[in-house]
Amino acid sequence: MNVSDTEIVWSILQAAGYDKTDSSAHADVILVMTCAIRDRAETKIWNKLTHYRGLKRSRSQKKNFPPLQIGILGCMAERLKSELVEKERSVDLVAGPDSYRDLPRLLATASLTGQPAINVALSLDETYADIVPVRMSADGVTAYVSIMRGCDNMCTYCIVPFTRGRERSRPIESILAEVGHLSEQGVKEVTLLGQNVNSYRDTTSSDSDPNAQTITAKGFSTVYKPKRGGLRFAHLLDRVASVDPEMRIRFTSPHPKDFPDEVLEVIRSRPNICCSLHLPAQSGNDRVLERMRRGYTRRSYLDLVERVRRVLPSVALSSDFICGFCGETDSEFEDTLSLIRQVGFNTAYLFAYSMREKTTAHRRYQDDVPPEVKQRRLVAMVSTFREEAATLNKSLVGKQQTVLVEGVSLFFVILIFRL
Repeated sequence: MNVSDTEIVWSILQAAGYDKTDSSAHADVILVMTCAIRDRAETKIWNKLTHYRGLKRSRSQKKNFPPLQIGILGCMAERLKSELVEKERSVDLVAGPDSYRDLPRLLATASLTGQPAINVALSLDETYADIVPVRMSADGVTAYVSIMRGCDNMCTYCIVPFTRGRERSRPIESILAEVGHLSEQGVKEVTLLGQNVNSYRDTTSSDSDPNAQTITAKGFSTVYKPKRGGLRFAHLLDRVASVDPEMRIRFTSPHPKDFPDEVLEVIRSRPNICCSLHLPAQSGNDRVLERMRRGYTRRSYLDLVERVRRVLPSVALSSDFICGFCGETDSEFEDTLSLIRQVGFNTAYLFAYSMREKTTAHRRYQDDVPPEVKQRRLVAMVSTFREEAATLNKSLVGKQQTVLVEGVSLFFVILIFRL
């Protein structure tokens, strides 16, 4: 999503007359796209700002050079707002995820007044649907297409609803036009993006049934009432796949609740939709899942996995897991390890829990699992996942697969050189 947002920002700035440089030493403006999902991501930004502060000080000592402007964009900007300006005085502007259109004005304001410019207003309808992203890698064979923004799920550990706002979807025709344009440019693989991508719902189309109601996977629930009307993700996925049958289609990040059978049937019927699904589990224990407000049990998650593999026998599964969430006991964590073993994931994103302000967990629970325990559990998760993934990988030995060559690997070049 940050890559996609960066391409949107660059499109806006390019239209305003800005040119891009690959050297921070030559830049007049440095904008940092940020993430706030974990403390570690924000720590990296604070460290980077220390470096940019030095660049700014060095620039101020040069004659006939404009002052260096530094801006923080994205989720960290939305979450910390004034703290960024107060703590890091080198920051000239702060813009949240829905404020990118305002960047030219913010830059001009900060330059004219010498004071930080801030716009972190969240929107109920901003999707940047009319902006054609300028791809950062013009000769690449893969691309990202944002289809919706925000999230309504309100998982207790997650900051996204507070930094990205409520769910809203791009009109389907604008998505199809962008995918068609990418196909003409020779792009071979497109990934559809959203915080909760498979809850896509286009209410602007005249083709939608106003009485259609959200259908969740069996055994899953939500914190909000069923949403009526709009074209849903299954319809969008089918239309996108039909734009170019030779273009591979992926999507991320989904919520397991939004995998009704119709979505699985579309994937089965379209060979160019990659048979690779992300099913974020987060935990394997019912009590932890309830505290996380995930809307499902271990049993319902396993039933979904079984149904997915029945419809898509060759599917590759990936997942997210968090260890050390508030109140997690050793026995509850063992249920996570057993779920990883039972399902067998090809890929997994594994994290130790990081408390985020404004989340429900921050208001209701205590971050009471010691850091050393979190780290020990993380090591155990990684080890367990790798054991199962190795088994899956070995099962592919001797089989032919269609692969997408994205570029030349430096390591591969070194091997060829040695030969």
